[in-house]
Amino acid sequence: MPDVSARDRPAADSPDRDSHDDGRPGGGSPGDGSDGSPDPRRWRALAVTLLAGFIVLLDVTIVAVALPSLQRDLDASASQVQWVVSGYTLTSALMLVTGGRMGDAWGRKRMFVVSLAAFVACSALAGLAPSVEWLVAARLLQGVAGGALTPQSSGLIQQMFSRAERGRAFGMFGATVGLATALGPVVGGGILAVASGEDGWRWIFYVNVPVGVLALVLAMRLLPRDTQRGGLRLDVVGTLLLGLATFAALLPLVTAEDGGLHRLWWLFAVAAVLGVAFVRWEHRVVARGGAPLLDPRLVSSTPGYAAGVALISVYFVGFSGVFLVLALFFQTGLDYTPLASGLAVTPFSIGAAVSAVVAGRLVGRFGRTLTVLGLAGVATGFGATGLLLMLAPASQAGWWAAPALLLAGLGGGFVISPNTTMTLSSVPVEAGGVASGTLQTGQRVGGAIGTALLPGVFYLVLAEDNAPHAVAVALGGATAVVLVALVVAVLDRRAGRRRDEATRTEDEEPVAAGRG
Repeated sequence: MPDVSARDRPAADSPDRDSHDDGRPGGGSPGDGSDGSPDPRRWRALAVTLLAGFIVLLDVTIVAVALPSLQRDLDASASQVQWVVSGYTLTSALMLVTGGRMGDAWGRKRMFVVSLAAFVACSALAGLAPSVEWLVAARLLQGVAGGALTPQSSGLIQQMFSRAERGRAFGMFGATVGLATALGPVVGGGILAVASGEDGWRWIFYVNVPVGVLALVLAMRLLPRDTQRGGLRLDVVGTLLLGLATFAALLPLVTAEDGGLHRLWWLFAVAAVLGVAFVRWEHRVVARGGAPLLDPRLVSSTPGYAAGVALISVYFVGFSGVFLVLALFFQTGLDYTPLASGLAVTPFSIGAAVSAVVAGRLVGRFGRTLTVLGLAGVATGFGATGLLLMLAPASQAGWWAAPALLLAGLGGGFVISPNTTMTLSSVPVEAGGVASGTLQTGQRVGGAIGTALLPGVFYLVLAEDNAPHAVAVALGGATAVVLVALVVAVLDRRAGRRRDEATRTEDEEPVAAGRG
């Protein structure tokens, strides 16, 4: 791995000073892999990766609204149905880092195409499921394919775009993440409204097939060709250790509704031991000159990378759980339909989509300042939403909360895409896939914690009080978590400024010595 400590990210408060095009984070994109010039098809290729990424991320939340109908049609138990959602989350998280490493070594286009084809096939198998066991198995495989596909999108952005354009590309990527996360219940409710009746839930999975096939055809035509010539050297021991650690950390969380936290709490200690063993093994592989799954220097020596992973992991604890809490409040507390419940959170989606694109254009100039402002907006919006829902008449709760959710969405768009850009800006292009996979693993772990923790708070208060108070307390908890992420962002912003000042001092000293 190249010396990542020498690669500084853009100054947090200065324009991007990129001036050459060599395919590294400090330069431009490798273009089409031939003469180093930017690929003229890169924006169309980006659209293809975002389309595929959208359906993969959408499948995390879209299934939730169909659970009652598929449970009835397949005569499934509550714990079996839970695995339709949690199994996908679990296996996709297990594959993120390994999938990123495979893309870096084997070729991102190749991994993208193979993973997308597998995802489409598994979606069709899920729609055809004659039993809940079949459906759970298809969802587990679908998660493996989705987890392998996801880091290729960020890796391809690193590969196709120079730093001057990379912020815009990651802005679109951030908008896609925000939209897919927030629109899942809306899209799911809309599909069930059109495909009503017995087996209507199957279209939740079938809808991926035509979209995925279209993305597959376009990907083969538009994505830059792979230039890797060597075979894949996979760190098998590291892969097993990280996979087992992730599994142990996530299993109690994704089975929380079925008592997983009470029965499997001891797995958190197992995850910690395996995590330490993974880090020690990776250091050993590097010392022997091998090819680690995740080079420890990526975390320890890349400016801003560790802080960026920590920030987004904490943020997703608050961010991801909010939508489930709101769905529970509107549907259980106020008897909204699934579609109406999804539409009630649409202001957040709109705000996030707009601000993420804008943030992509501003991140090169303002850097970490954007995430500081964004997190402040999210915290204010979530806190105000909880207060308004506690005070609003039941018939007008959605309208009362709309302005606060819009503010939270506008702030949210200033978090994900700028953080991704800043976190990956100093990462060498050849490590872009595994770096992105690690970043998104943090998101998934944080999301799993949030979706287990915040609904638990909601139900705990609901048992003693009414739904408006329960949603206010749960959103207050989400606000507190977002404020922790805000502290991380402020500290990283200060650290970035100190690095910039140190760099300027080093640059000025030789000039002063020459004049002397």
